[in-house]
Amino acid sequence: MDGPVFPPPPRSARPVRREWDALSSLPPSTERFDPEQVEDLPPAAQRWLTHALEPGVPLARAVHLTMRGHIKLGSWRPFRAAQVLAPGIGFVWAATARVAGLPVLGYDRYTDGRGEMNWKLAGLVPVMSAATTDVDTSAAGRLASEFVFVPTTFAMATWHEAGTGSALATWRIGRHTETVCLELAGNGRLGAVHLDRWGNPNGEPFGRYPFGVDIEAESSFGGITIPTRLRAGWWWGTNRWSEGEFFRAEISAAVFR
Repeated sequence: MDGPVFPPPPRSARPVRREWDALSSLPPSTERFDPEQVEDLPPAAQRWLTHALEPGVPLARAVHLTMRGHIKLGSWRPFRAAQVLAPGIGFVWAATARVAGLPVLGYDRYTDGRGEMNWKLAGLVPVMSAATTDVDTSAAGRLASEFVFVPTTFAMATWHEAGTGSALATWRIGRHTETVCLELAGNGRLGAVHLDRWGNPNGEPFGRYPFGVDIEAESSFGGITIPTRLRAGWWWGTNRWSEGEFFRAEISAAVFR
């Protein structure tokens, strides 16, 4: 069964075109959403999913996102990006930012059980490159948290109640186990997503630190409602959030498969 065709990778992701194409060509699901499918989930998860998914919508496995925003690279820099994302499997996020008027191109990814960051000034001069076990673990945490952009994959997670208005979703991603907390903002709308994510924010030793995403707006694309304006960073929920926030984005398009 054929499904929607995702766009080819942008220039910044051409070195990982094989991985981009593999995520873009996953066979689409033949199943469709029925609210009865979430009756055994925690109440907060039920409210979110019945808000986010129209009955009968295909249970998509992947999404292609188009976005723009600002990323903190010393100071806040504008960027444009595209991402292909398949929860539980992998992602490639490819962007172009500008520093001192020059483009910085590159990608972050988690594919085939490995994480990588690769960024170059003008696409030629290396700026940052890393592909270590620490990057693997951090990228797996990102992948777990970003399943909210493909809420149709809810059945791949293990769910637990986390108090009124929140629920925990645990993901097994390769050798990694990541638990994400979803906080509702009322009427089933998602207000925040957070987890203890592996990393070394601001040069700290590698370990697990609070990481979160505040969701400021949402939009629907073909019967699937996802976050479309958000702020993300380290030290979420603490008095260090102002120093840890590094990402602000608005999603303009989403194509599901």
